[in-house]
Amino acid sequence: MQGFNKIGFIGTGVMGKSMAMRLLKEGYDLHIFTRTKEKATDLMETGASWHDTIPAVAANSDVIITMVGYPSDVEEVYLGEHGLLNYINPQTLVIDMTTSSPDLASRIAEKAKSKQAAAIDAPVSGGDIGARNGTLSIMAGGEEEAFHKAEPLFEIMGSQAVLQGPAGAGQYTKMCNQIAIASTMIGVTEALVYAEKAGLDPDKVLKSISGGAAGSWSLSNLTPRVIKRDFSPGFFVKHFIKDMKIAIESAEKLGLDLPGLQLAKDMYERIAEDGENESGTQALYKYYQ
Repeated sequence: MQGFNKIGFIGTGVMGKSMAMRLLKEGYDLHIFTRTKEKATDLMETGASWHDTIPAVAANSDVIITMVGYPSDVEEVYLGEHGLLNYINPQTLVIDMTTSSPDLASRIAEKAKSKQAAAIDAPVSGGDIGARNGTLSIMAGGEEEAFHKAEPLFEIMGSQAVLQGPAGAGQYTKMCNQIAIASTMIGVTEALVYAEKAGLDPDKVLKSISGGAAGSWSLSNLTPRVIKRDFSPGFFVKHFIKDMKIAIESAEKLGLDLPGLQLAKDMYERIAEDGENESGTQALYKYYQ
């Protein structure tokens, strides 16, 4: 296993649990931390070891992966009073797969280096389906040597992993992904609303347009859920709003105005106010109801 076996994993939500399970089933010795032990029951029953503190995970891991919610969570997990980087052993590799701030990723990498460790920011795209099937697209930032060390793990969790550049580059790339998705979600939702209003069969319309120039991951994977009125989360509305805010803040620092992204954020905030915070991103459909 490329010189390491003991993997720490912090954050076992909708996506994190599936990612951790794939590593566990590949034979890695998995050490996990969750705020609520019951949420890790499936992983423990499959062989994972649960710890009640982050320092305990750090003490028992060669590589530590984090998949938490918000940049504030990332900062606490890594840089807080009881954060990972205060307890990791030298030569440890930490991999943050949360969608977070490029600036924060750079800060984490700098502190890891001061501890004779290495850090990679490696956010992902592919949602709950990609996490479950191991087909995530992984966008990495960090040093090349650390990336190559992480590749065996990335191959288990994703269908592709690309080193985009130094620390923070993975997060910048994920922002590109979220910017593209934001406007795409408006387009695929309006196409469905229009089809229904015109009296068309949505399933037949989807069959025709998903294989043509309008085809996209969102159209093929999320529109069928909307047709079934399934708004369960593969990716939470609240987390997509968080991502769009990071992208807008980052764009402003780059001197860019992105009106399509701003429109999508405003629309998602509207449905969040109407109670859809915990729904999947396909709940944008309800904006038009």
